Amino acid sequence: MATISYDKMEGSIWYNGEMLPWEDAQAHVLTHGLHYASSVFEGERVYEGEIFKLAEHTDRLINSATLLDFKIPYTAEEINAACRETVLQNNIVDGYVRPVAWRGSEMMGVSAQENRINLAIAVWQWPSYFDPEMRSVGIRLKTSKWRRPDPRTAPVHSKAAGLYMICTLSKHAVEAEGYDDALMLDWRGQVAESTGANIFFVIGGKLHTPIPDCFLDGITRRTVIDLANARGYEIVERVIMPEDMADATECLLTGTAAEITPVGEIDDYRFKPGAITAQLIEDFDNLVRRKAAA
Repeated sequence: MATISYDKMEGSIWYNGEMLPWEDAQAHVLTHGLHYASSVFEGERVYEGEIFKLAEHTDRLINSATLLDFKIPYTAEEINAACRETVLQNNIVDGYVRPVAWRGSEMMGVSAQENRINLAIAVWQWPSYFDPEMRSVGIRLKTSKWRRPDPRTAPVHSKAAGLYMICTLSKHAVEAEGYDDALMLDWRGQVAESTGANIFFVIGGKLHTPIPDCFLDGITRRTVIDLANARGYEIVERVIMPEDMADATECLLTGTAAEITPVGEIDDYRFKPGAITAQLIEDFDNLVRRKAAA
């Protein structure tokens, strides 16, 4: 299916306090964020015209900027209002929101104390991240050679652009082999996450998930934990080694883009989407669509 280049899409983008035509929202080629990765962002879903967990996303955006040693020149309330305004301006009912903040082009070099901090918010229609038809069998993952870094070497709890370089490399490598996504271990060899989503395993009827000590404790991850607790499922946050996957019967990814996506295969390990995964998918859909609880 043909797609439109993102810079050629129609609509409006909120840019440093102004609503600009889509094609006019530009950054200079010498912007610091492009050369030195001084950029943070969020991914947010719009369901029925409402941005899911907007306040939590905005708080994380501001915290990510703080971890990269810059301050976004807007309050959380102003950012929330701008996100809602952009959704309304573009008539988005179900879609995706991308706030992004970055250092500008006033200084070019590693030091950037005088650079302007820019903020833009774009929204667009966006379907499921993975093929919805794969829900019945689960997507296929392969372990990447790249690993999530030690917290002493990178600001791992920020949603920073630079941390996604290894995600792109990982996803490209496994997609070339016919897989849907990559599993990423951390620097210790422990299971961490996929390239853009947290991971859960059903082992002995309990939901096991890695401790988010070197990657994001995702907003959807926390939502799924709350839904699981409400259903009486026991949550076990622990160190998970690759060989522990042999004991898992179900596996699922959680994230703003992935929502809740079943996994059917990771390397030589096989899983089958089961009752717990199906229940969590139903409960999540009921929550974001504001349906009556089952």
